[in-house]
Amino acid sequence: MNPSKRQFLGSAAALCLTPLVPAWAQSAEWPTRPVRIVVPYPPGGSSDIIARILAPRLSEALKQTVVVENKPGANGNLGAGLVVQSAQEGHTVLLCDVGALAISPSVYTKLTFDPSKDLRAVGMLAYSPHVLAVHPDVPAKTLQDLVELSKKERINFAVTAIGSAPHLAAVAVQQATGAQWEYVPYKGGSQAVTDTIGGQTQIIMNGLLATLPHIKSGKLRAVAISKSERMKLVPDIPTISEQGVKGFESGTWQGVMAPSTMTDPVATRLSTLMAQIISEPEIAAKLNEQGAEIVTKSPAELAQFFNGERARWAKVVATTDIRLD
Repeated sequence: MNPSKRQFLGSAAALCLTPLVPAWAQSAEWPTRPVRIVVPYPPGGSSDIIARILAPRLSEALKQTVVVENKPGANGNLGAGLVVQSAQEGHTVLLCDVGALAISPSVYTKLTFDPSKDLRAVGMLAYSPHVLAVHPDVPAKTLQDLVELSKKERINFAVTAIGSAPHLAAVAVQQATGAQWEYVPYKGGSQAVTDTIGGQTQIIMNGLLATLPHIKSGKLRAVAISKSERMKLVPDIPTISEQGVKGFESGTWQGVMAPSTMTDPVATRLSTLMAQIISEPEIAAKLNEQGAEIVTKSPAELAQFFNGERARWAKVVATTDIRLD
């Protein structure tokens, strides 16, 4: 075999052994087209608020248009599935409650994707504890009052979606206290809040970021917060832990995931940019005033957190009959 032919065959073999990485992922010029941030919930929730704060600044930094699209349905899984399907396109990411995403494999029996395999962590952005709030007419000022009331009369508990993080947090509190409230499922936090304000439901567990404005206005009354210690922002709201459920903590963790085909350099670049933007004093102060704490994590740190949340909530789901197709 002559040298040129041998060289050609060797090069061809090497190409066959090279992993097929999408062209967009290999490019140091990413992004080469508009970037789409999919929020898998209706407008007005915690993820939506943060996405719309980030988008214009991210657009400036990336020198590309950045659009936010709400794709609600199936407790966030519809939007997550659309992002998984966009893998070869390479310019669509998911901004969601990553804790809720970690719950889905335990709750949904026919999930069309595996978030641990089909999505990859990009970065954590913020944390907002859950707040347990009631309609102002509910005659309960403490968690114990609420538990006792639930044993005497029917109380409807609004949940943002069956199997969502707020739902499972409420179930955990119910199991620990013996409460007997009835769950009323919604397709997102905004409608659940609206109906609780209107009196169709009496209790809600929801992210503080999306709920605090209604507490401040007096349309809802806070009973407890799901943080390990009281927040400086709302020092008068006692924690669930200090009201009898020792060590209890839950909340919405806003983070960004992307298709698993996104490379480490691209994910790291995007994560770093978002962390810088959301940590800017003006933006951080705005979110803090609304009930969110800036908590940034690298892709590796978020991946570790996601795996921990998946294991944690799988244990809670195992004690219930919550299963969805």
